Amino acid sequence: MKKLEELLSLKNKAAIVTGGAKGIGYGIAYRLAEAGAKVLIADMDEETASKTAKELADKGWIAEAFKVDVSHEENVKAMISACKDKFGAVDILVNNAGIYPPAPVAQMTQEQFERVMDVNLRSVFLTTKYAAEVMKPKGDGRIINITSIDALHPSMVGLAHYDASKHGMWGFTKNSALELAEHNIWVNAIAPGGIATPGVAAMSQGASAEQMAVSTKTFMAKIPMHRMGEPDEIGMVALFLASDMSSYMTGSQIVVDGGALLS
Repeated sequence: MKKLEELLSLKNKAAIVTGGAKGIGYGIAYRLAEAGAKVLIADMDEETASKTAKELADKGWIAEAFKVDVSHEENVKAMISACKDKFGAVDILVNNAGIYPPAPVAQMTQEQFERVMDVNLRSVFLTTKYAAEVMKPKGDGRIINITSIDALHPSMVGLAHYDASKHGMWGFTKNSALELAEHNIWVNAIAPGGIATPGVAAMSQGASAEQMAVSTKTFMAKIPMHRMGEPDEIGMVALFLASDMSSYMTGSQIVVDGGALLS
């Protein structure tokens, strides 16, 4: 039986966190690096990714930034190769990159729908496919998909494309877990509820203080804990799934929502 510190240690593990520059991705990258993993912070925002990597490196941890558009196959191949070249392996993959530009179905364009699907869902197929190729010979790997409670229950009008992509991620998680289990690659998901991130804040731009107060009050009323979650609260669950603490789990989804789905 391993000691607790051994169970949680990610020493000598190489991890990729997509969308890792800020928000939930930052919370995940921080905890994985703290646990000893060498973390590739993969993001479209190269400048912020570099700042995050430097912040983690300044703490004595190992982190590097990599610019990537995860919806493009060649970009994904380059990301996987970069992780392997820099760190010697790909042991942990966290599919966190996602977008959620709101638009009711009646006003949504095909281009908007397809872009959300490309970034949120197609990317998970691509990263899983190419990361698994590196993991299989070693016979060990962890893939963590950041879905949403929207994969289980719709949140609001205007996010039909987002909800569809997250339902798809959950289905893909279960099926790829079934396929990859024989290679000792565990595939699980985390379904966050309302998390205080820069992306969520950006959705509120243009709203008046009064509108924000009403919206916040209404939203909080649906959460039994009466608060938004913090990125680190997703990071801690990601560490659990990336570590040997979750050694008998695959094809599972952990809901982290302050009890929102209870209401």
